[in-house]
Amino acid sequence: MRNKLLMTLTLLGAAACGGGSEAPKADTTQRDLAMAPVDSSAALNDQPAAAAPAATTPAPANHTTKPANRPQTPAPVPSQLASGTEFATAAVDSITSRKNKAGETMRVRVAEGVKDPQGRVVIPAGAVISLRIDTLAPAENDRDKTGKLKLTPTAVEIAGASYPLSARVDSVAYSIVGRGVTAGDAAKVGAGAAAGAVAGRVIGGNTKGAVIGGVVGAAAGTAVASQTNDRDVVIKSGNYIRIELTGAFKI
Repeated sequence: MRNKLLMTLTLLGAAACGGGSEAPKADTTQRDLAMAPVDSSAALNDQPAAAAPAATTPAPANHTTKPANRPQTPAPVPSQLASGTEFATAAVDSITSRKNKAGETMRVRVAEGVKDPQGRVVIPAGAVISLRIDTLAPAENDRDKTGKLKLTPTAVEIAGASYPLSARVDSVAYSIVGRGVTAGDAAKVGAGAAAGAVAGRVIGGNTKGAVIGGVVGAAAGTAVASQTNDRDVVIKSGNYIRIELTGAFKI
């Protein structure tokens, strides 16, 4: 009984596996396997396909910090003295019209530092300026109260270097000094006395007249000597001399 049951189950399983499948049917549909015709008259375009754009490496970020805009410092103004600048000096050398003459040079020393408009010293105190003597002559008579004097600044020495200077002497302290009666003046007095004595003899006809004439002649000779006596122009060391620039000056 058991064996019969097993056989029955076996048969049922075999039927389940193969009973529902069918044999594949033959494909009766006719297929046209010929390739599509090619147009041989068309130009061939055998150019390679465009390459893909290369990947670009991004530029490194610039981390440099730009400086902030700062106000520019203006260029310094050159140190310069303008034309018309005046300053005081003191004479180093003494001169006199009795001994010195035109063409010679005298020196003066700057009293205080001369500054530009910015307050910078251009010509320091103690700098030595050379003055050319252009004219120097004594007062020749009583009517001449000044004599003749003209000085022209030519150069200034600063720290051992000499710089040309365009300037003029604005004012100068000097004196007129009488020479006294010289030998020449005495001769003039003697000549006046002798002339008076001769005139007295002629006029008076006696010695008294000659004496009176001699006294008058001596007085006249003295007056002539006084009027013609030269009085010298004298600048002593330390005298004040003021200078004015007639052109710009810079080092």
